Amino acid sequence: MTDPRLDALLHAAPALRLKTDPADLEHYGRDWTRRWTPAPLAVALPATVEEVQAVVRWANGHGIAVVPSGGRTGLSGGAVAAHGELVLSLERMNQALDFNAVDRTLTVQAGMPLEAVHNAARKHGLVYPVDFAARGSCSIGGNIATNAGGIRVIRYGNTREWIAGLKLVTGTGELLELNRGLIKNSSGYDLRHLVIASEGTLGIVVEATLRLTDPPPPTNVMLLALPSFDVLMEVFGAFRARLQLEAFEFFTDRALHHVLAHGAQKPFDDVHPYYVVTEFAIGDEAKEAAAMAAFEDCMEHGWVSDGVISQSDAQAAQLWRLREGITEALARYKPYKNDVSVRISAMPAFLAETQALLGQAYPHFDVVWFGHIGDGNLHINVLKPDDVGDADFVVQCEQVTKLLAEALKRHQGSISAEHGIGLVKKGYLESTRSAEEIAVMRGIKQVLDPNGLMNPGKLFDT
Repeated sequence: MTDPRLDALLHAAPALRLKTDPADLEHYGRDWTRRWTPAPLAVALPATVEEVQAVVRWANGHGIAVVPSGGRTGLSGGAVAAHGELVLSLERMNQALDFNAVDRTLTVQAGMPLEAVHNAARKHGLVYPVDFAARGSCSIGGNIATNAGGIRVIRYGNTREWIAGLKLVTGTGELLELNRGLIKNSSGYDLRHLVIASEGTLGIVVEATLRLTDPPPPTNVMLLALPSFDVLMEVFGAFRARLQLEAFEFFTDRALHHVLAHGAQKPFDDVHPYYVVTEFAIGDEAKEAAAMAAFEDCMEHGWVSDGVISQSDAQAAQLWRLREGITEALARYKPYKNDVSVRISAMPAFLAETQALLGQAYPHFDVVWFGHIGDGNLHINVLKPDDVGDADFVVQCEQVTKLLAEALKRHQGSISAEHGIGLVKKGYLESTRSAEEIAVMRGIKQVLDPNGLMNPGKLFDT
């Protein structure tokens, strides 16, 4: 017997593709958190903006919540559908729609994978510079929903800096065209930036106009071994002062251990406690000499114990794998993840406090650190021991996250740097935002989603 609500949906959008098989519901109803049992009503896969609007209007008519779904690579439970919601997957809306050579913009549907965006930009001799390890599976709509950053924020900034315009289907099914690709536009509120990082709670991004830029100059990659945590910011300062940095990423010996076990090549004979992989512009003898000068200066000060510089694109890729392969290497351990940020100037004090906090709180857990030091973003992964149950593990970790949130508040940081709040961090939002700010957020949602059907329960409870 079919569900009359779904019959009504297909009547409103006859060409809409629906999935209701249990395997599909499980697949589309979760993200990478794996902490909630997916239980959506169905999965809708629209192919047009009009079908998205029809779905949202149907949802309002029947009081059905809608969970927007991109690549579902999120780590905060933002794409989880566990309470009979309709998952609205944009994976069929995955095409490049327009390229404007004069404006240097690329207009794409929101379901287009990030890697496909990169490839489309390269065909025109340009680049879309936002990049991270999940490029092959994450979607541009999901990147916009969380203002994703990644490995090159130090050079190019977050997703926000590269969005020239958006089309949004609101919580009532209206279509808003935001900014229209303008560089200068002082005609009132910029609703485009309100939508970016809203985690699908204000509506569904269906189309984006992306700014493109020139390809980066030739670069080299260097892997550095550090003797202690304390010298990390000294090394960053030395390299930033001499070089045009494209990326500056740090990880621990535990992170390297897991990546090597996952198949990567060992970079040094000796084991060191901390590592940095940095990419920087070269192209002439002066820049190459500056890179070696930075390295030698760090060696003389005792800030760096060893290092290797890439001699080919293949070697550069091998060095990057040591950093980019961490998340995949840890996946089987069901890690509890913290994704936090502070101002770069606050990093030394925050790092010292947090390292002491986690060392005391997790004496028997394997804690894996890595992060984007150049933009103040740390990823802290606590691995679940085999002899600890899932529920007990989460309870222990959340007790420590409360302490971490308090430390972030003291240092004026954020509990979510680039993965969003979702379900995982909802209880800690007040460590980052004031009560007055949260009240304003609730008011904005009420205007764009008056019935509270767009990704409810994410970010905050309505």
